[in-house]
Amino acid sequence: MLKLAKTSLIAVAVMATSVVASDILVTVNGKNITKQDAEAFVNATSPQAHYAQLTPEQKALVKKTLIEKALFTELAKKEGIDKTPEFKRNMAKIADELMVNMWMKKQMDSAVVSDSEAKAFYEKNKDKFMMPETVHARHILVKTEEDAEAIIKELKGLKGEALKKKFIELAKAKSTGPSGPKGGDLGNFKKGQMVPEFSKAVWALKVGEITTKPVKTQFGYHVIYLEEKTKAKPVAYDVVKEKIIATLKQQEFAKKIADMAKELTSKAKIVDMSKETKREKK
Repeated sequence: MLKLAKTSLIAVAVMATSVVASDILVTVNGKNITKQDAEAFVNATSPQAHYAQLTPEQKALVKKTLIEKALFTELAKKEGIDKTPEFKRNMAKIADELMVNMWMKKQMDSAVVSDSEAKAFYEKNKDKFMMPETVHARHILVKTEEDAEAIIKELKGLKGEALKKKFIELAKAKSTGPSGPKGGDLGNFKKGQMVPEFSKAVWALKVGEITTKPVKTQFGYHVIYLEEKTKAKPVAYDVVKEKIIATLKQQEFAKKIADMAKELTSKAKIVDMSKETKREKK
């Protein structure tokens, strides 16, 4: 049993070491540069970027930069830069800034917003959480006005499912647009997503109608069929709940910091020695 236990512990230790080792990108004079170092560097340069998503060339550049940084850090230490008064002053400033940032984070994390508070905010501000009105449309795109008029003439007199079926058939056969093979289906979209001429025409239609005149845009001439129209409606509370809580926490945090700053300032002994202030007092 004892031998088995020892073997297991050794295996765990080896596995842990291999996991750590797998994170090491390169060593520079015995100093490890890890994937975490690379991620921190990339993230500091571009907050939305991640090291793992970079191209091989970009990864090589990051690695080269970190290697050079490690070498220059080593050289600076050898030359005693870390012992100079200027370095110590700057380190003190960085330490102060880091301490304040950590304290601020602690205050932010301590902010509490209940579900009932978030729900009350949602009910009071429903107009701010609206899904805009959308339409579901199809179109047939052709090069000339005459071609568009001929299609409208062919569809004239049809209604309901007969109109929709014929429209899809003609879109597949005659539309020059990329949506042609899908029966001219453009999916759902809101106002402003299409070019102005197209948007104006489609929003003027009633569900189940087609445009009775060709609609000219920079792409050619369109015949449009309105399949569905969805009215604007509030987004469900559960969808925006976390966003609301985050917003309210931010507001609570901002108020708390402002109040604390005011209180601390009122109790502190502050002597303004700037020349500008002295001139103002004269």
